Amino acid sequence: MRLAILGASGHGKVVADAAGLAGWDEVVFFDDAWPGLTQNGPWAVVGDTAALLKDVKGFDGVVVAIGNNRIRQVKQRELAASGGRLVSVVHPAAVVSEYALVGAGSVVFANAVINACAEVGEGCIVNTGAVVEHDCLMGNFAHVSPNAVLAGGVKVGPLAWVGGCAAVRQLIEVGEGVVVGMGAVVTKDVPPGVTVVGNPAKVFEPRRS
Repeated sequence: MRLAILGASGHGKVVADAAGLAGWDEVVFFDDAWPGLTQNGPWAVVGDTAALLKDVKGFDGVVVAIGNNRIRQVKQRELAASGGRLVSVVHPAAVVSEYALVGAGSVVFANAVINACAEVGEGCIVNTGAVVEHDCLMGNFAHVSPNAVLAGGVKVGPLAWVGGCAAVRQLIEVGEGVVVGMGAVVTKDVPPGVTVVGNPAKVFEPRRS
């Protein structure tokens, strides 16, 4: 079983490690820094995006390992349009309920928990130690960072980013493209496109000079 990973970054190393532990026999990287970049830790970087698109059907699976939600979205759609078989990568030390759904192109890392009737969209990241509780809905290309917690019934919009160690109260809705700052405690619905920080979380407004 051959897996191609687009994005030779530190995040990509974690995806590759999880993939190997999950049973992929061969893992290779593609990155637009190639040919200047030929190695990502112990894994080879063998081409750029164009090379992968040309040979995408030669792999049993492909996944995008790029942390930026919007770039990941663009790249995943390119791969899908070229006939790539988008797969999810789930670390064997993650706990994913048999009654949960994980969309194509998503990654779930060690010690993460996705509980019953939760739905994780396409191209999402459920990072190390993150908790996605029962009945949560994660929109496509969202990211829940290490040790962040979504309590039951939370809705996270597409392209949203929940920072490390943040917590979102049950039944809260986090809008599309929202950024939840590291360690923030979200107790109220968050409208699309804003950044919230603090405890309780409030919309961040940069100081004007």
